[in-house]
Amino acid sequence: MKIAIILTLIGGLGLFLYGMRVMSESIEAFAGARLRGILEKLTTNRFMGILVGLVFTATIQSSSACTVMVVSFVNSGLMNLYQAAGVIFGSNIGTTVTALLVSFKLEKIAPIILFAGVAVVMFSKNQMLKKLADIVIGFGILFMGLSSMSSSMGTMKDSQAVLDAFASLRSPFLAVLLGLVITAVVQSSSVVVSIMVLLANQGLMGLEMCMYITLGSNIGACTSAVLASLNGKKDAKRAALIHVLFNIIGTVVMYIFFAVDVEAFVGFMSKLAGSDAGRVVAFSHLFIKIIQVIIMTPFIGPIVKLTKAIIPGEDAKVGYRESFRLKYIGDKVVLNPATAVVEVIKEVDRMASLAEENLNRAMNALITLDEEDIEDVYKVEENINFLNHAITNYLVKINQTTLPIEDLRSIGGLFHVVNDIERIGDHAENVADAAKQRRETGVTLSADAHKELGIMLDKVNEMLRLSVEVFTYGKKENLDKISQYENEVDELERKYQANHVERLTKNECTPEAGMIFSDIVSGLERIGDHAINIAYSMIDTNEKEKV
Repeated sequence: MKIAIILTLIGGLGLFLYGMRVMSESIEAFAGARLRGILEKLTTNRFMGILVGLVFTATIQSSSACTVMVVSFVNSGLMNLYQAAGVIFGSNIGTTVTALLVSFKLEKIAPIILFAGVAVVMFSKNQMLKKLADIVIGFGILFMGLSSMSSSMGTMKDSQAVLDAFASLRSPFLAVLLGLVITAVVQSSSVVVSIMVLLANQGLMGLEMCMYITLGSNIGACTSAVLASLNGKKDAKRAALIHVLFNIIGTVVMYIFFAVDVEAFVGFMSKLAGSDAGRVVAFSHLFIKIIQVIIMTPFIGPIVKLTKAIIPGEDAKVGYRESFRLKYIGDKVVLNPATAVVEVIKEVDRMASLAEENLNRAMNALITLDEEDIEDVYKVEENINFLNHAITNYLVKINQTTLPIEDLRSIGGLFHVVNDIERIGDHAENVADAAKQRRETGVTLSADAHKELGIMLDKVNEMLRLSVEVFTYGKKENLDKISQYENEVDELERKYQANHVERLTKNECTPEAGMIFSDIVSGLERIGDHAINIAYSMIDTNEKEKV
């Protein structure tokens, strides 16, 4: 076989893989946040989960991307294992769309599709339209690659050595293993099945062997989800295991079915799909997946329980004293841009909880002078500083990836929120310093000062709680209440500073106590400012004007 043919085949495969990647990433960038929202909200039961998984994967053309996203959701606590199972099952049907498109031989119009996409990118100024054009370009590149592969495979039919090589593959087990290995390498069952469609069209491989290789590709497709779960929590690992079990059990069932009479199955599919061999492979892939989902859906409960038996136990809780640990993000083997911001928000929410708890711990220590509480404030502040640096570095990292458009807009706000929470932590540390000073010098605060600090702290706590709810859950209905609390805190700061001066003039407190009181009241007022910054951080400028 001539070297030129091999190079054409390799080049075509490269274009196909790159086109698949460009198309999938562009779809995620264009509509990833909206699709993610659908995944979060419409997976309340297993049947809805299957439907959502099907539509989601058919849209982004990648079951691997869908399952990695599901693993990330489970790791972040946004989805339970039963919901995840339904989505994973549905994604296995959705992944058949690529091969179906390939079987309809759209290569002839690929140049037109590619030109249209490039023209929009070059001449349009609309960013959303350009993102849409990127999808079209990926689609065009994909089918240009297919056209190149198809033409080189057509030439291969004249080589007896090639025909003999394909004919030598007669073992169903080896065919399944081959499909598994190739898919694990390219991390896309859609690519492998699409190649089977081309091989069948050119008559280079028998339909029976195509069926077995397709079965193997289903198991190989689990690689991405398994890698994504490695550094995740136990439930994330269980979600990946659900994907593995579904494909292994489904493959074994279909392998046994084929062992009985694969020729009958091929004959049946030929009647449904017509005489086109490639279309028979593509429709068989769809039919196999539908059968697997129908068989496995009633057993979602037992499968989830089996994953808990295989991966037993619970994750160790991350306590407030445990420093230098991330709970939702980290140096994962597989970074999924579509869920990266969701994970950051969960981690920032945890950081906010630590800062709020530390503020209250410090204020309690100021009154009780408890030495352990004072030391804990300093330990937790180290943890908050670590989270500040770790989350900021992660934001820089994901900002260099292809994030969904909506998520890209929120990156700046996230940087600010992390900084605001870190500043709240600093104020808590200042209160601990004051508590330490009181403990060492014996400075006392008046009963009125205690009361005023308690009232102001309650207002600030409520303001923080409402602000974090706006940031984490998008509860914009809290904004009016937050603004009201901000005005009240500002007014209390002015009032209490005046009261403090009055107490000083009446010798009801010492200058040392007065300085501590004044600094803490000012600090609480600044915490209120940071709280309102957090509330408005993720809201667009136009929306801020409306609120």
